[in-house]
Amino acid sequence: MKGNDRLNPTIFHTRYVHLKRLRDATIKIISELTASDKNLLLVDFGCGDMPYRSVIEPMVGKYLGVDLEMNPKAEHHIDFDSKTTLPDNYADIILSNQVLEHVDTPSGYLKEALRILKPGGTIILTTHGYWFYHPTPNDYWRWTSAGLRKTVEAEGFKITKFHGIMGLAASGIQLFQDAICNKLPILKPPIALIMQSLILLFDKWNSQPQRDRDASLYIVLAQKPIE
Repeated sequence: MKGNDRLNPTIFHTRYVHLKRLRDATIKIISELTASDKNLLLVDFGCGDMPYRSVIEPMVGKYLGVDLEMNPKAEHHIDFDSKTTLPDNYADIILSNQVLEHVDTPSGYLKEALRILKPGGTIILTTHGYWFYHPTPNDYWRWTSAGLRKTVEAEGFKITKFHGIMGLAASGIQLFQDAICNKLPILKPPIALIMQSLILLFDKWNSQPQRDRDASLYIVLAQKPIE
């Protein structure tokens, strides 16, 4: 998926609702975190194409993209073990945007994130609940809401906010759409138009507490404790 698709998806995109809500929530959170200080250092940990960089970079003092060696856009490279050579207590904010499901060991990735984050710093972590298999280059993990909380807290983070996007009905329609599109790829745009419109409609059935329990996507804000 191209970075510009993530930043500006159209209603004909098979991930329209997911991408739009993820973008809006992520940018809003970073805007709030940087409202009183524009000199913060943000590490995009598993940065990919950095689709939001053009929007986020003016909000921070430094934006550092970290990813595997195969990504030439990253300024700092890591191996599959998620280990960086960045110093301890380095970043004010870590952005982990749809990364955790792809790493070899979530615990190792989170341990490294905790190490490089300053005490009191925040990680913005987004990952999947109900979703299709999408290796980039690998795809290993999915979470229940309780399981994701447990995974994050087990490595020493304190969760301050937990937010689900696309509840159970919307998630079911999304998966049904993906199954159809795999069989009829030539009809993807019109199928997406219909299904994404249905997702917008049926997601209204679920309250936010219900989405926080069962969702396609979870957004977690967590802090490194101040010792």
